[in-house]
Amino acid sequence: MKAAVYDRYGPPEVLHVKEMPKPTPRANEVLIRIRATTVNRTDCGFRKPEYGFIIRPLHGLFRPRKHILGSELSGEIEAVGQDVKTLVPGDEVFGLTASNFGAHAEYACMPEDGTLAKKPTNVSHEEAAAVCDGLMLGMNYVKRIDFRTAKEILVYGASGSIGTACVQLAKYYGGAVTAVCSTKSLDLLRSLGADRVIDYTATDFTKTGQVYDVVIDAVGKSSFFRCKGLLKPGGVYFSTDLGFLGQNLWLPLLTAIFHGRKVRFPVPKVTKEDIVFFKELIEAGRYRAVIDRRYPLDQIVEATRYVETGQKTGNVVLVVSS
Repeated sequence: MKAAVYDRYGPPEVLHVKEMPKPTPRANEVLIRIRATTVNRTDCGFRKPEYGFIIRPLHGLFRPRKHILGSELSGEIEAVGQDVKTLVPGDEVFGLTASNFGAHAEYACMPEDGTLAKKPTNVSHEEAAAVCDGLMLGMNYVKRIDFRTAKEILVYGASGSIGTACVQLAKYYGGAVTAVCSTKSLDLLRSLGADRVIDYTATDFTKTGQVYDVVIDAVGKSSFFRCKGLLKPGGVYFSTDLGFLGQNLWLPLLTAIFHGRKVRFPVPKVTKEDIVFFKELIEAGRYRAVIDRRYPLDQIVEATRYVETGQKTGNVVLVVSS
C-alpha cells in the first residue's frame, strides 16, 4: 500500500510517500480501506515536534517510533478479524485513530470497539474524515461548560478545525456565541450559527467592552493574561495550547486557589460513544465539517506546508482513493 511516512523529526519535507506492507487485522480488528483523511495540528506537532519535551519521551527521543501520521479517517471495511461481530466488509466507517496515527495511508487497522462508527449517511468520505479531531477537541472544552449558568461564550480562532467545532457545539448546547476570526471567515461563522462575529484584523477583541462566561482560545495564540478582562467574575479561560513556558499547565492549579477567574486545560479523551454521538449530530443536521482545501496523498508535503501557515479555514483533507 502507499503511505506518507517520516523517519526523522523535521520540516514538512521529511514526509514522503512510499510502498509499505498492507496491515493484517487481528482477531478483534477491522481492516479499513481509507478514502480520505486530514492533515491537522496534531500531525504537525508530532512531526516537528513542537512540544519535544512531552512528545519525544513517548514517541521516540531521537527518531519517531511510529512512521505514519494521520489521526482521523473515513473509508470502507475490507476485512474483519475472526472475533468481530458488529461490522462487516463493505461497511462505510469513520473515526479517530488518535495517538496511534496511521491514517495517512491506503489501509489501516482499528479495533472493533475503538473510536470508530458507521459513517453518517448524509456526508461524503471527505466530509466525514474532516469531523472527528476538531469535534473531539472542541467537545473536550464545551462539555465542561454548564450552559445553565454560563451562556456567553467567546471563541477565538473560530474559523479553524477546533474553532468551527466549538462554535457549533456551543450553539447546540444553547450558548450565545461570539466568534473571533479574520475578514474572510465572517460569513462562514455566521452560517455556522455564531450570534456575533468580530474581525480581529479590524478590531481588538479584548477591548470591545463585552464580557463572557467562557473564553475558548481554539488556536493557542492568545493567553489568559490577555483575555482575563473578557471574563466575568468566576469565568473560565480554555486554551488548546500549552502557552508560553507551558503556563496553561500550571495556571489551572494557581487559579484554582482563588475564587476569581479560572484557567482550565483538560486532557483530551475520546470514546466510541463520542464518535457515535458525532454521527448522530451530523445526521440530524446539527453539525457540518468545514473543508478548506483538498490534496491527493502524493501532495502530503504541500498539504502540511499549508496547514503550518496557520491560515487554514476548517480542515485540510487528503484524498487517498476515490
